[in-house]
Amino acid sequence: MFDIDASEFLVIAVVAVVAIGPKDLPRAFRTAGRWIGTMRRVSGHFRAGVETMIRDAELHEQMERSEAAAPAADHASLKPEGEGVKPAEVAGAGTQPSVAREIHHGA
Repeated sequence: MFDIDASEFLVIAVVAVVAIGPKDLPRAFRTAGRWIGTMRRVSGHFRAGVETMIRDAELHEQMERSEAAAPAADHASLKPEGEGVKPAEVAGAGTQPSVAREIHHGA
């Protein structure tokens, strides 16, 4: 993450022991650990929020594309007036012959 080599870490540890002192060093490490934990939680929360926004944006784009494509598909399948299946034929398609006859003749 910070790209610290072993030699650099050793220098930091020596400076910490000299500056803070060996007596207060464990408390300083605990405090630093709490700060790092807090920073990790905040960055995780931020990352999750960004991922949610990206997911929502992608979903919104897909919905727009499908809504734009759906009317084009509907218009392409329409036939000119007088061609295709008549509504009465559709209504009587699965009925008994006598009922279908009544629908066709308007009775």
